[in-house]
Amino acid sequence: MSPKVSILNFMEELKTPNQEKQEKARILLVDDEPGLRKAVQAYLNDEGFDVTTALDGEDGFQKATQIMPDVVITDVMMPRCDGYELLKKLRTDERLGGTPVIFLTAKGMTLDRTQGYEAGVDDYISKPFDPDELVARVKNVVRRQERLLAEAARFADTDVGQMAKQITEIKSMLTQNDTNAARQDLILPSFTPREASVLQLVAEGLMNKEIARQLETSIRNVEKYVSRLFIKTGTSSRTELVRYALENHLVT
Repeated sequence: MSPKVSILNFMEELKTPNQEKQEKARILLVDDEPGLRKAVQAYLNDEGFDVTTALDGEDGFQKATQIMPDVVITDVMMPRCDGYELLKKLRTDERLGGTPVIFLTAKGMTLDRTQGYEAGVDDYISKPFDPDELVARVKNVVRRQERLLAEAARFADTDVGQMAKQITEIKSMLTQNDTNAARQDLILPSFTPREASVLQLVAEGLMNKEIARQLETSIRNVEKYVSRLFIKTGTSSRTELVRYALENHLVT
């Protein structure tokens, strides 16, 4: 079976019956070589990924905070902010710290690979590279991340005491909803239908695993939607998010 057939099968596996078409895996490609950016973006797009490009590490980090990519592919040697600096920025950011990163290194640069692994890179591929190999590596880290998120959610669900406390706080806010008035001078963010659905379920006190089951989607997708809701509302926790939604009548 060819790599192209394999990646198509992989994208099919991500679909769940009786649900809207699942989003494509988001790839952020960071490289200062225009020709390479264009070629790799076109190839990955053809293979079913949603690819955003960046000129260097500074541009890459800004775009990463905007799109919340599933995987970052970055060159090591770049002006302004190189691959190591970008990796450091990603790893120290609360929302992006777990994002898989693949380094593009010059052929035979063993030092780059060693330093990259020590810095927390997930994989590397040497230039010039076979596009099919890059696709295979991207597919591998996406699958690995899916497993890690599912495992993390499973362990999070076992922390009954903490979750019970959070649900109690949310339910308390729900009972006070009628007394809260939306600020008239506040420009409220717009949400996609799926984001609005996730927001409603978060406000009802559901955990990510329960939301994923109810919406017939993956836990990874729920994590992504919750992260986008944090960004759009300027909040940093589920309790803050629910308080914001209730005060501005964004949920029922």
